Amino acid sequence: MNIRYAFYCLLVLSCVNRSYGQTLEQTLKNMGIELYAPTKSVGNYVKAVRSGNLIFLAGHVSTRADGSAITGKLGKELTMEQGYEAARVTTISLLSTLKNEVGELARVKRIVKVTGFVNSTPDFTDQPKVINGCSDLLVALFGDIGKHARSAVGMAALPSNYAVEIEMVVEVE
Repeated sequence: MNIRYAFYCLLVLSCVNRSYGQTLEQTLKNMGIELYAPTKSVGNYVKAVRSGNLIFLAGHVSTRADGSAITGKLGKELTMEQGYEAARVTTISLLSTLKNEVGELARVKRIVKVTGFVNSTPDFTDQPKVINGCSDLLVALFGDIGKHARSAVGMAALPSNYAVEIEMVVEVE
């Protein structure tokens, strides 16, 4: 499926759902997305830190709810479309941690900043298109408050050969 068409469908679905008073969690469910209990940190850090009205989400990697990982290097083992999906999967993990931290996604006032790291070959230059998998989902879900500042950079390697790692800063009520 064409990525732009899929994003357009998600955006229309989210607008229709919001106009009928559905919660963000219901909108996610209608998009075929289920949030899950976040996994525990694997090191001496926490997955989320609140400072005032900002939530700083630690880097999350491209792991699905069932624990399976999307690994590989963009430009070698993975296509741009597979990278886009890895970023989308990573965003679902971020949203799961965020919901766990704040209780309800309706408390989100603004997605402030997204930083995306893409495991890629030196000649792969579509890192922004990969991280669009995150940005497109956030805008489809939250609308204008989902629009954010962003960095999308290529990395020579990521831990355990994950395809994508993303961190996020969110303003909440």
